[in-house]
Amino acid sequence: MKSIKLILLGLMILFFGSCQNKKMTDHRGKIKFDKIHIAPKITGRVKEIRVKEGQTIQKGDTLLVLEVPELQAKKMQAMGAFQAAKAQLQMAYNGATIEQVKQIDGKLEAAQSQLDFAKESYERIKNMYTDSLVPSQKYDEVRMKYRMAQAQVNAIKAKKKEVLKGTRKEVIAQAKGQLKRALGALEEIKTAENERYIVAPQDFRIDHISLQKGELATAGYTLINGTLYNSAYFRFSIPEHNIQHFKVDQIVELTNPFINEKLKAKVVEIKPLNHYADITAPATSYQLGETVYEMKLIPLDIHKTGNFKQNMTFLILN
Repeated sequence: MKSIKLILLGLMILFFGSCQNKKMTDHRGKIKFDKIHIAPKITGRVKEIRVKEGQTIQKGDTLLVLEVPELQAKKMQAMGAFQAAKAQLQMAYNGATIEQVKQIDGKLEAAQSQLDFAKESYERIKNMYTDSLVPSQKYDEVRMKYRMAQAQVNAIKAKKKEVLKGTRKEVIAQAKGQLKRALGALEEIKTAENERYIVAPQDFRIDHISLQKGELATAGYTLINGTLYNSAYFRFSIPEHNIQHFKVDQIVELTNPFINEKLKAKVVEIKPLNHYADITAPATSYQLGETVYEMKLIPLDIHKTGNFKQNMTFLILN
């Protein structure tokens, strides 16, 4: 009789245990973590790798260092353009030098002498032409040289007036624009130099490093894949006949059946899966033709998820 009682007790435990497990399998889900993919903005060779796979990284930590020899040549070009533009602007502000003014005065003096000589020649030939002593062709040639000398003097006087007045504001504005352009090129080089250091944008755990030291990293190519360990959430697939038991903002209790960890989470989203996820064949837990819904939950205490791994199984207790 004692043996029969023990057997019956064992069968009852197995029965209730199986019923409990079956109840929980209707609400089975997985824990997920957001991923991060880190890529460089510039192309270069991997010079240093300062981290390793599985390492937990803090925001601001340097992950890799790239080597870009072309940046030095571009920096020299940008520095030369900056110095030239700066000198051009300074020259525009200062205006003409004393030497330049003296050169203009010398040209003006020479032109004035030519004008005086041309004027005297014109006066003599004019009188001779009046007395019909020279042909009209000779008279016209002398008069033309006189007018040319006079125009040259006027042009040099206008140039001197412009120089003494100072540089035009349009020329100064143009010089300022060239200087800003050179400064922009220098700033671009400085930014590119900083981009050689691949820095962690936020806290995460490294899953995979794509390249090794010496390999070429092109712009936009993912160098490091990681997991944001403070971004845990849960995804459950709920059949249509059970979805009415859940609603947004509902608090539920979850457990991991393998490590016996429990925590509370809040339902933040419920949406139907795409049509291909609908159940269209008989199954043990689903009915023919019913829709499957995806339910997303976030933990109330994110710190309790620190030891969990991607895709660990969780069950809803209530």
